[in-house]
Amino acid sequence: MKILIVGSGGREHAIAYACSKSPKVDKIYCAPGNAGISELAECVPISAMEFDRLADFAAEKEIDLTVIGMDDPLVGGIVDLFEARGLRVFGPRKNAAILEGSKAFSKDLMKKYNIPTAAYETFTSADDAKKYLETSEYPIVLKADGLALGKGVLICNIKEEALAGVDELMLDKKFGDAGNTIVIEEFMTGREVSVLSFVDGNTIKIMSSAQDHKRAKDGDEGLNTGGMGNFSPSPFYTEEVDDFCKKHIYQATVDAMKAEGREFKGVIFFGLMLTPKGPKVLEYNARFGDPEAQVVLPRLKNDIIDVFNACIDGTLDKIDLQFEDKACVCVILASDGYPLAYEKGKIITGLDNFKGKDGYYCFHAGTKFDDNGNIVTNGGRVLGITAKGDTLKEARANAYAATEWVDFENKYMRHDIGKAIENMD
Repeated sequence: MKILIVGSGGREHAIAYACSKSPKVDKIYCAPGNAGISELAECVPISAMEFDRLADFAAEKEIDLTVIGMDDPLVGGIVDLFEARGLRVFGPRKNAAILEGSKAFSKDLMKKYNIPTAAYETFTSADDAKKYLETSEYPIVLKADGLALGKGVLICNIKEEALAGVDELMLDKKFGDAGNTIVIEEFMTGREVSVLSFVDGNTIKIMSSAQDHKRAKDGDEGLNTGGMGNFSPSPFYTEEVDDFCKKHIYQATVDAMKAEGREFKGVIFFGLMLTPKGPKVLEYNARFGDPEAQVVLPRLKNDIIDVFNACIDGTLDKIDLQFEDKACVCVILASDGYPLAYEKGKIITGLDNFKGKDGYYCFHAGTKFDDNGNIVTNGGRVLGITAKGDTLKEARANAYAATEWVDFENKYMRHDIGKAIENMD
């Protein structure tokens, strides 16, 4: 088979790695890809939002399966275009990707179908939102309705912060049109857990749980980011939690989308809050998480091509989804200054140290080749240093040891990824 992966980050590198392990795959392309992905795939200089060019390429190269990694093209309707061209593609259609594309839609869906989530209100007027905040309880959460690179969520402890947040989202357009509509919801307390799933329109199969670290600095301080590290599985995702979510959240979401005429095929990412009153949905994503994919896919025992095909063909009920009974930890190496201002073009050294080391992975997020053939930094999140272990404690120690194998100027990371669970094995 010939495979095309659309995207350029650590998630797409993890997908390429999983595809490369399949005996069915002869050739992988990635558009646009990055320096690390180029070791597994032929990178193609077409951006993820150039739908027609991507479809032309897939047709010309007789691609057997295209996998869409990123949210923007999914929400924009790339799957619909590929299907209209008779091209086989993995990912939800536009009318299903709205599950991530509009927080207002997803909140309304949960309300309609009694899927547990935080109480909320939706606003298209800044003045109306501010009036609502005058009598709200705090802390409170403000969310941009549209896509905002995982950063369009503001947790406001006092009214003044919330009022300023409305200005930031709706008037200053910090996240562009994503803030034209905002959702204001109650602040939920508890542990946050991420759960990825494969869906074929009817059947849902749950992958391993994971736990993200969104804040830029140790101790969950600093600004929200796309994710500074991750571990899997989460010790807080118990059998009791799993049973509740299977009964009230997972299948209920798939059935709700089908009832709305929005059959979902692809990956649903459930962002959950384990509250004192039980698990509730924080958010949905319509694709693999990043860096969740980096800690989940290395433990997948199935041939991922079989799983992708089953999702497309509606035969996921025939797949026995299995994961290694190991833990996995990912530590993001970022450019100092991320998520605000940071420098690019810094030469990365030590990447060869990962070659031949079983259970260790270096997933490239923001890298490229410079004019001299050096691999250099090309983003805020640069590398996802990932390692397995028999326990979370062991996996964490392995991942942090491996962060010393590579270096670049202005290298920055959190030092407490998974620290809270180190003694829970």
